Amino acid sequence: MREYLLVLFVAAGTTYLLGGLARRFAARIGAVREIRDRDINSVPIPRLGGLAVLGGVLAAFVVSTHLPFLGLLPELRGDVWALLLAGFVIAVVGAVDDVVDLDPITKLAGQVVAAGILVVSGIQLNWLPLPDGTTLSLSPSQSAIVSAVVIVGMANAVNFVDGLDGLAAGVVCVGAAAFFTYSYGLTVGLSLNRATTATLVTVVVAGACLGFLPHNFFPARVFLGDSGAYLLGLMLAASTISLTGWLDPSVTAAASVRQSLLPALLPLVLPIAVMALPFIDLMLAVIRRTRAGRSPFDADKKHLHHRLHLELGHSHPGAVLVMYLWAGVLSFGMVAVGLWTSWVTAAVVGVVVVVAILCTAVLPRRRKLPHPL
Repeated sequence: MREYLLVLFVAAGTTYLLGGLARRFAARIGAVREIRDRDINSVPIPRLGGLAVLGGVLAAFVVSTHLPFLGLLPELRGDVWALLLAGFVIAVVGAVDDVVDLDPITKLAGQVVAAGILVVSGIQLNWLPLPDGTTLSLSPSQSAIVSAVVIVGMANAVNFVDGLDGLAAGVVCVGAAAFFTYSYGLTVGLSLNRATTATLVTVVVAGACLGFLPHNFFPARVFLGDSGAYLLGLMLAASTISLTGWLDPSVTAAASVRQSLLPALLPLVLPIAVMALPFIDLMLAVIRRTRAGRSPFDADKKHLHHRLHLELGHSHPGAVLVMYLWAGVLSFGMVAVGLWTSWVTAAVVGVVVVVAILCTAVLPRRRKLPHPL
């Protein structure tokens, strides 16, 4: 655990120190997002914050390879270098898009290349758990396609939720923390080697997000940008895939972590739980715009975070904190139910859900705050 904490602090400290440099660099080269109709911000904000996140991820991974515990396993070191290469590729694609606005096909091609790097290196889904307790083995081609779809989908999901100051970085941080809790707790419960790709990636992602949030939380001085959103999504997807590949559902059930397939399903369910709100928001947006006779890709101010801020009356940071709360309820609730099933756990989760509902709907309206640069 001490080495994981060291990696966390390295990722957070490096990202924080690079945040100001990324902001000044973005402003100097003109990578500044102009105000759009759907934006809540009142002034243009520099982008390219993902470069700071990339620096934090790079520093943390390099440090991890030189530690006596995390750097010992050749498989883990191989995964680290593959993740760094894929992360660099997808961050560069996002950074270019932050500057010149790439067309969708070019962005998708870059994301597929980054996903392909991970797949070729062996970070891929080889099986899927089924509800009847059995597993579905995937052929090499099926494994490659499913893994690439998961990686590309998660990268775009994180980018989609990046609609308010600090929202995407905070939601990903909460999800990574929940995933680390699950994967590390699983290794302890099964008495297995605690040095795994999933735990390392999630602690690095959580640290990078923590280091970036002081620059990105309201009032944001720099945006995460496509470079950071794509990178964080790729890393979160990689942790999911690597944990699923490492986990044997039959061993998990036999070890009585929980006498069902839920522990085996959790690696797949957790990212869905973390990204549930943006995915629901996406589906509602498509239905809403289609029914109005508009293109599903038309922008508007009716996303969930917009409704929290503009309609329910939450302040800008208040709306973000409510989204954090729901991300935590869904992700940590799944972990708690999956690993420590009991009536007490269910009752605690139920109470937290009620509190989250009250915080969302009953909090008094607040005056809208200006967004200073």
